[in-house]
Amino acid sequence: MTVSVSPHVKSGQSVEKIMWTVVACLLPPLILSIFIFGIQTLIISIISVASCAAVEAISQKLLHRPVTIKDGSAVITGLLMAYVIPPGVPYWIPILGAVMAIYVAKHLLGGIGFNIFNPALIGRAFLMATFPVAMTSAWLPPIRDGAIFRYMGPAVDAVTTATPLYILKHYGPSALMEKFGSMPAIYGDFLVGWRPGCIGETSAILILLGGLYLIYRRYITWHIPVSVIVTVALLTWAFGGKTLFTGNPLLAVLSGGLMLGAFFMATDYVTSPSQATAKLIFGAGVGALTVLIRLKGGYPEGVCYAILLMNPVVPALEEWFRPRRFAPQKGAQQ
Repeated sequence: MTVSVSPHVKSGQSVEKIMWTVVACLLPPLILSIFIFGIQTLIISIISVASCAAVEAISQKLLHRPVTIKDGSAVITGLLMAYVIPPGVPYWIPILGAVMAIYVAKHLLGGIGFNIFNPALIGRAFLMATFPVAMTSAWLPPIRDGAIFRYMGPAVDAVTTATPLYILKHYGPSALMEKFGSMPAIYGDFLVGWRPGCIGETSAILILLGGLYLIYRRYITWHIPVSVIVTVALLTWAFGGKTLFTGNPLLAVLSGGLMLGAFFMATDYVTSPSQATAKLIFGAGVGALTVLIRLKGGYPEGVCYAILLMNPVVPALEEWFRPRRFAPQKGAQQ
């Protein structure tokens, strides 16, 4: 008799195939970002991916583990970390973020499958804590004339602008409409991605299409994205008030990095639950914390920290909602 560890149900899927499919779904927002903000977004993304892959290989060598950079997990971390970085940061920023994301948040905790927190978001949180000026003042206005080579170097000294969430937080909806036009125009620009923001979070439609493809391929399920988005929409409608978001659920959903976080970060296999009920509760927690931070916190965006705060709850959710397939019948002798 041959005894082996799980999983015992085999399929044609593999870690490599899933990871590289996710990478392919993440590429359209990057391509659009190049046209919106300039060629430096591509440079920052390449540096981020290369740094994460290099740190992954070096970490595995130092820890005497097999080098597995071909599986694509480090590439996804690099892309996602670049996507939540402003497009005008210096080029050394993603290198430092890669060290924190891959070496500290991933490999010091045991490597792929053992990390408690989402590595890309840990990298972003580290950069926000250590370089707050660079991470909060390097927003660039969209290049409406299509001159994608307008910004070639690190653009911290270029003309910067405020993000929509910052304007909403500090100046209210009237200032938002004064800067971006009428509400229908705002919806259109936010849906397409023609607004200031992080490199890969601005185009809600491209992120949505990529997420729907992953759901179609059954690489992720609908539970977490839907529960995150619905929770944010409902709580914004109920508690948004007359100043922030004006109680407007659609504006809250299209603003910031909510769509990117809901489809590509909160659904991370390692740091999210596997059971359907647990996924719904996890997503609702992420959505509720996002709204709480946006409405009551000093920081205009809350998706990153909401996901990181919910990550440690995942083991408890898995335990609470673990299937009891072999539980004794009611009234049966114990």
